[in-house]
Amino acid sequence: MSMRGQLPSAVRGAQRGLFLLCVLILTSCSPRDFLSRRLATDLIAASDSFKIVQHYTLQTGLISNKDYVSPEYLVLQHRGWISATPTPCRAGLAPPPCWDVNLTPSGVDSVRSILSSDEANKPALTIPAARREFIAVTGISKHDNLADVDFTWRWVPLNEIGAALYSSDMHYKSTVGFRQYDDGWHLLQTNPPTQQTMDEALKNAEPSQ
Repeated sequence: MSMRGQLPSAVRGAQRGLFLLCVLILTSCSPRDFLSRRLATDLIAASDSFKIVQHYTLQTGLISNKDYVSPEYLVLQHRGWISATPTPCRAGLAPPPCWDVNLTPSGVDSVRSILSSDEANKPALTIPAARREFIAVTGISKHDNLADVDFTWRWVPLNEIGAALYSSDMHYKSTVGFRQYDDGWHLLQTNPPTQQTMDEALKNAEPSQ
């Protein structure tokens, strides 16, 4: 047989070999082997720390002046959900004046639309206020088997009280650490000296605009 007749067969054999090699390479790689923006997005958005609901605790009854003039209480006063009368401070509660805080009728309606009757009648009201919404990965910096991932997120209010306390217009930026293990990249559960875990990244978030 001439070389002209053998060449197509040889080429086909080489192509099959190359195809099998590519299949072996692809099947030996885990989706976690490469820290892409897509993988970082999926791992951050799916983490328990990111998905946890933000609660706000509204303390009614006797509170200090320091608490009463806090930004959150000022917002609730402005919305007409709480009212207060000055009252003497009890021992250990300072500085004076102290305040007796109560829900207004409007406040009672708002709280009861969120909490059960039993919870709404407690002096400390723990209100589910907002959840986080992932926006985008803005950068990845790798150092051997470690990486820092910058990302942005915002609050999404769960009700009218949450909307008053947590603006969805404000975007926040955080940086979280990743580590590459034998089965791929994972979010850090403990922090090396120069990196942050997911809890720390969210706690130390800064406004991005």
